[in-house]
Amino acid sequence: MTNNEIKFIKSLSQKKFRDSSGLFVAEGEKLVAEALASRFTVEKVYRKADIGEAAMARISSLSSPSPALALVRRPEDLLRDDVPAKGLFLALDGIRDPGNLGTILRIADWFGIDAVFASPDTVDVFNPKVVQATMGAIFRVRFHYTEIPAFCKGVLSAGGNVYGTFLDGENLYQKSLSNGVERPSVIVIGNEANGISPAVAASVSDRLYIPPFPADDPGSESLNAAVATAVTVAEFRRRVTACEH
Repeated sequence: MTNNEIKFIKSLSQKKFRDSSGLFVAEGEKLVAEALASRFTVEKVYRKADIGEAAMARISSLSSPSPALALVRRPEDLLRDDVPAKGLFLALDGIRDPGNLGTILRIADWFGIDAVFASPDTVDVFNPKVVQATMGAIFRVRFHYTEIPAFCKGVLSAGGNVYGTFLDGENLYQKSLSNGVERPSVIVIGNEANGISPAVAASVSDRLYIPPFPADDPGSESLNAAVATAVTVAEFRRRVTACEH
């Protein structure tokens, strides 16, 4: 392994080099296996057994270098501005924390979300911390960057629903919800500090509220973005299961 290779791999920890090369790093046996089994193109795989522990330690971003690391090409459909005809989607309005984004992708994977759309100011999905936090979901969940206000307006124009959580919204557990079977349904997840932006809030057709327990004595001021995502999506999917039975 050459010094130039090591330098290049380490440079991919920075977004500008991921953008210019079109590559990102997947590290760990599970992530590498997920990448190889996915629609993504794997350019090269480095294994500790082949290159040695010292070399792996130099290219690793983890505290304990894993047995395998792969260079993966980003998908060509990362940017998208059309609105799907139907399905249940997430729209991320300025999610900045890599751990939150990674966890949200795991949630989307678990609950069968059709695709995740994110605003341009959302953290880079190929940030090494995001990739690690997805635990492989990044290779299964369709993910796109788009202008969220325009996307939400497009969903409404298609006769769909745009859901968002607000302190003055309707009780999530009492509200009628659409799973996007016939028309698109979007659940907007707001920024960790500021919530859903005014530009996106203007296109939210259904304002939801996740009630605390007990309802008249809330403890925390709000829920973490990823936790709120899990609670909301789980309720959407529970409705489908309840209808099937």
